[in-house]
Amino acid sequence: MGLDMYAMISDESFDREVDFKPGQGVGELHYWRKHPNLHGWMRTLYFEKGGEQPDFNCTPVTLTETDLSRLEADINAGNLPPTEGFFFGASDGSESEDDLAFVAKAREAIADGDTVFYYAWW
Repeated sequence: MGLDMYAMISDESFDREVDFKPGQGVGELHYWRKHPNLHGWMRTLYFEKGGEQPDFNCTPVTLTETDLSRLEADINAGNLPPTEGFFFGASDGSESEDDLAFVAKAREAIADGDTVFYYAWW
């Protein structure tokens, strides 16, 4: 039990940036286990894009090139928000290299015409 976090890719585009239902053609791009500060960053993005699920659990949020640039800057500056939750674990700062590897993979996927989105289950 705990915070499982996924970056997914899809060959389809969605009519909304949040709370959509992905269909076929979805694959995993990246996985994190118990990295709550990144989840907190994604939660903020989700609400900025109009998300309405208060728990931000099992609901997607798309990531654009602009979002990835913001994320990259916040990772490099150490500005992922401290986030806590039941069974979330703790981020300790050692995740930055992996987070930046994700940003690079996500940019490649977007350049290839895929939609990238974040999804967490806890």
